[in-house]
Amino acid sequence: MSRPLPKRAALIVNAKSRKGQDLFRDACTKLKAAGVEITCAHALEDPSHLPEKVREVVADGAQMVIVGGGDGSLSCSVDHLVGKDTVFALLPLGTANSFARTLGIPLTLDGAIDVIANGVRRRIDLGMIDGDYFANCASIGLAPLIAETVPHRLKRWLGRPGYLTWAAWKFVGFRPFRLTVGEGDSAETMDAVEVRIANGSYHGGTELVEDADVDTGEIVVQVVLGNAKHRLLTSWGASLMKLRWRRQTVREFHGKALRISTEPKLPISIDGEILAETPVTAKIAAGVIEVAAPRPDAAAKR
Repeated sequence: MSRPLPKRAALIVNAKSRKGQDLFRDACTKLKAAGVEITCAHALEDPSHLPEKVREVVADGAQMVIVGGGDGSLSCSVDHLVGKDTVFALLPLGTANSFARTLGIPLTLDGAIDVIANGVRRRIDLGMIDGDYFANCASIGLAPLIAETVPHRLKRWLGRPGYLTWAAWKFVGFRPFRLTVGEGDSAETMDAVEVRIANGSYHGGTELVEDADVDTGEIVVQVVLGNAKHRLLTSWGASLMKLRWRRQTVREFHGKALRISTEPKLPISIDGEILAETPVTAKIAAGVIEVAAPRPDAAAKR
């Protein structure tokens, strides 16, 4: 029987995330009403200070840290909970909210707070790119190109429609690439239009890597195959519509650690933030943090 979730927590919100500034005060009020005592609350105007603030409240002995923001905010927070007896909880306030979707956490403020107040502890894996932990998914291809250039105000004002509009614009200049997975005699080289390095099944708010989950003990590298960029549109469309042949557009590699290189060298977006460049080693860190997750019966209903 797992221990119950703590009833005392530190709250840290990225006020630059799409909904962060608007919902910070509501979150404070509703968490207290749900029976969660907020020991300290911070609305950060500069997201670069978020990891430092998480590290600070964990060092001060926070029983639970609630982070509000998008996938990038959540991913840069998890490093500081590895090996700690502190529960990580999240308020999905971003654009895609892929990590929340993977965990089955509702995307509404009230629904996410209900999980924090009445959910359960769940021990989960984290992905790693070289020495950097990440929560949900890293990617090579079009996604980093978008992440490098998308105007923040476009994401904030228009949300996913704005993000998709910018993606269509950047698609014009996008080019396929050569990918090698593995090393030595076991290495395999192929043409690719996108690579998803997944600890969770959602990427860009869409379920794409169905075999990946946060407690499997392995990393999944899913390659969208092809040497023409329209293959990416075909694969995304088939996944969005859950067509049976969607798996024919990709190839998957599973393991504890996988070496990944490209020709040419390419940037890697880690949960929406450009933080690495090929070549890298993708690894799994099994069961290294505890999160506030929905009860199994609630998750099944959703």
